[in-house]
Amino acid sequence: MTDMTSDLRLDGKTVWVTGAGKGLGRAMAVALSRAGAALAVTARTADDLEQLAAEVSGHGGKTLVVPGSVSDPDTVRDMIDRITDWAGRLDAVVNCAGVSPHFTRSERVSDEAWQQVLDVNLAGTFYCCREAGKVMLDQRAGSIVNVSSVHARVGFERIAAYAASKGGVEALTKSLAVEWADRGVRVNTLAPGYFRTDLSSGLLDSSWGERIVGSTPLGRVGETHELGGAAVFLASDASRYMTGSTVTVDGGWTAR
Repeated sequence: MTDMTSDLRLDGKTVWVTGAGKGLGRAMAVALSRAGAALAVTARTADDLEQLAAEVSGHGGKTLVVPGSVSDPDTVRDMIDRITDWAGRLDAVVNCAGVSPHFTRSERVSDEAWQQVLDVNLAGTFYCCREAGKVMLDQRAGSIVNVSSVHARVGFERIAAYAASKGGVEALTKSLAVEWADRGVRVNTLAPGYFRTDLSSGLLDSSWGERIVGSTPLGRVGETHELGGAAVFLASDASRYMTGSTVTVDGGWTAR
């Protein structure tokens, strides 16, 4: 019988986490490191990544800081080159880099705001999948975890660009999962509900937050560390028979 506890370990594996500087990305990076992974971490702000690396090194973790924006394909290619030069391989990717929604009535969303969200959330996810996928396909092994949102499937006011980008991420995930399965690369989606982060606090502390909590069966929003287990599961061998799937972590919000 397979030891599921050991399957959840990531010892000897290299995992790249984008959007790792703050919030959910940072929390998942810490969880992956504690599961034994060597981390490559990306965000636009190098100082945030250096602070994360210092935290990870405190419990013996190994980290490569790779700052930059995933919305630029040349930058993403350079990131992959740095990671493979550092580690020699790439075992998993958690694509968490994203722009939070412009909480604006849809008829007032500017062309620039719309394009920015799609450039980072959807195009950036594709660029990272494409370049990481090349490495993993050569290895004939790898796990890609694309971070989506409950709003890929459930409507909500004033987040049209964000919802469209995350719906695109889920469709992209399914397409890549089917295309790459026979070459050993798995692609799944992790869809968080509402978690308290620096970016979400303004919304959650308003009347909208009361509505969100009131619609959540568990009666509260999530804490960032509560997403780490799902990220470890999807990145690890414990999910070896999963591809093209979505794991939702939302306190029951989408169950209503």
